[in-house]
Amino acid sequence: MLTVTSVNVNGLRAAAKKGYVEWLAGTAADVVCLQEVRAEPGQLPEAVRAPEGWHAVHAPAAAKGRAGVSVLSRRVPDAVRIGFGCAEFEDSGRYAEIDLPGLTVASLYLPSGEVGTERQAEKERFMAAFLPYLTGLRERAAAGGREVLVCGDWNIAHREADLKNWRANRKKAGFLPEERDWLGRVYAEAGYADVVRELHPEQDGPYSWWSYRGRAFDNDSGWRIDLHVASRGLAGRAVKAEVERAPSHELRWSDHAPVTVSYDLAAG
Repeated sequence: MLTVTSVNVNGLRAAAKKGYVEWLAGTAADVVCLQEVRAEPGQLPEAVRAPEGWHAVHAPAAAKGRAGVSVLSRRVPDAVRIGFGCAEFEDSGRYAEIDLPGLTVASLYLPSGEVGTERQAEKERFMAAFLPYLTGLRERAAAGGREVLVCGDWNIAHREADLKNWRANRKKAGFLPEERDWLGRVYAEAGYADVVRELHPEQDGPYSWWSYRGRAFDNDSGWRIDLHVASRGLAGRAVKAEVERAPSHELRWSDHAPVTVSYDLAAG
């Protein structure tokens, strides 16, 4: 059994002071993918930068205080790669992947975008470059008898069931028709599957992000944008998915919750 968790920490230094360290010490995950770390390794306390019992890969952004992804694994990775070969995003702190036996695991922080701004244009350029990379990654892995898992904050809700107030967000970044179509291409053309949705096909949510504004968390008015996107062979081996939603607003250490999936690698 392989258990993988993905979580946008909304600033790792802040999260570490609010409960992330204790959460990591108690998790049964074999791999943890972090997004929006917003810190260089040297800015992190040693216990956070290199936690005991973990091998940590950090990909900070060249832009200080922005983005940043990490991958923590119980075993030493066979290989590590930062970025996906696109010059514009090579040092953006948005993608890192590791090789484990029979499996490549990646942490992704896709740009959030904002309609009518350069941020949306950046998101569109990222998506245009990332889709062919995903296709090639899966094809190369398949040729070597390997599976692929890209975890992270994809910043796109694919279906109406993936956000509470979908009607009010039809013209907003994260639920635009062209973004949803693009994510559909990741599944239909690039050969991946939305693991949590396949395990919970009829459920609204389960949501993984709630705004700090108002009572979004208390009302479970959230978005499902933190995804496990897997090659189909691995997706078929997923046996359990859980959003580790905090018991109360006060106990949250991020505006996102960890999304944890267990894969039975002996299945199939």
